[in-house]
Amino acid sequence: MSFDSWIDLLLAIVGGAVRVGTPFLFVSLGECLTEKSGRINLGLEGVLVFSAMAGFGGAYLSGSPWLGVLLAGCCGALLAALHGLLCSLPRVSDIATGIALMLLGAGLAFYFGKPLIQPQAPQIPSIALGAWSTSPSVQSALSINALFPIGLALAALLAWGFANTRFGLVVRMAGDSSDAARALGYSVNAVRIAATTAGGFIAGLGGASLSLYYPGSWNEGLSSGQGLIAVALVIFARWHPWRCLGAALLFGGAGAIGPALQSVGVSGGYYLFNAVPYALTLAILVATCSPRRSLKGAPMQLGVSR
Repeated sequence: MSFDSWIDLLLAIVGGAVRVGTPFLFVSLGECLTEKSGRINLGLEGVLVFSAMAGFGGAYLSGSPWLGVLLAGCCGALLAALHGLLCSLPRVSDIATGIALMLLGAGLAFYFGKPLIQPQAPQIPSIALGAWSTSPSVQSALSINALFPIGLALAALLAWGFANTRFGLVVRMAGDSSDAARALGYSVNAVRIAATTAGGFIAGLGGASLSLYYPGSWNEGLSSGQGLIAVALVIFARWHPWRCLGAALLFGGAGAIGPALQSVGVSGGYYLFNAVPYALTLAILVATCSPRRSLKGAPMQLGVSR
């Protein structure tokens, strides 16, 4: 390839990292908040699919993409609240409930989303940061999903909130020592339900990004396992919101390699490059399988059997 082709490839990967990484960012931030309280939600795949369907349907029926985004967040919060309530019952496993929630969310999305496969809904607008350039490649790479700055603000808010607010302290306390939280008069179950519900709302925004921006349509295979990948992503980010941002962009860039190569005329091995995010997920899980390494930075209650 020529030098210009390499520049175009780099720009395509950078732009793709933001486009593909935006859903990862929201889902990982939602799971980070949930796990900080000492609860894990493996049902985020179902939350993502259901919220993507709800957001698309809301935008299609109302004519406003932002109403669709709001509806997606609310539906994500609703499913996550169900997970939080069920996990608060005695002898109920977070893992088993999460798997059930994943199946429930996917089933509801497939059932209610059948009429939405063909129609087109209003899309979330782009922010044209590349308007200063006359190069189509630069303009395309710097055309940013309008939800991405919201994700940046949420990452900053969560990082600040965990370190500087009473709510953040209580969430971290519930995740690190439920006995200490109870000793101070807090209901651990209430804190975890609130954190799980808020995390579901944030993850729901990622679903809206999928159906209303990239790829910008509704179909049954829309999420491609991104909700499950987000759990590994949070482990990779060591339960820190800012690191979730970096990890989301890394996964987004990995997912953008295949389309970026195709955009410069390299079509060989296209499907192989599409598997990079899944290979990266596997590599992260293998690298963190050691108990000593995987627990570094983790909320201590995640390792407590109930």
